[in-house]
Amino acid sequence: MADSRADRLAKYRGKRDFTRTDEPAGAEGAAAAGNRFVVQRHRARRRHYDLRLEADGVLASWAVPKGPTLDPAAKRLAVHVEDHPLEYADFEGVIPSGEYGGGDVVVWDRGHWWTSDGADPAGAIEAGEVH
Repeated sequence: MADSRADRLAKYRGKRDFTRTDEPAGAEGAAAAGNRFVVQRHRARRRHYDLRLEADGVLASWAVPKGPTLDPAAKRLAVHVEDHPLEYADFEGVIPSGEYGGGDVVVWDRGHWWTSDGADPAGAIEAGEVH
């Protein structure tokens, strides 16, 4: 992924007014901690869960409308959304009503991830083939 972190966060930053929301804007030079993941419950217009995978200096992000399941045979729609800054992995709070994604955000799960086939994480995400 050749784009700079700032370029990859432009869409995220363009959707938010950081004078109105406590969401992190993403500091330049933020330290990557490794292959973290976070699942956040987000009660916006409709409750959903957000899956975020750390790769290449940002959190690649998907909205999962029906939420996670313990049934490995169940399939869930996951909509790829804009990359989020690494600092978002720790974000919990209320996005003000009227702002993009207005509603509460709670960290539901977190940990570390890796690809099952040893593929480069950023490359696997870009190819749409994360296993």
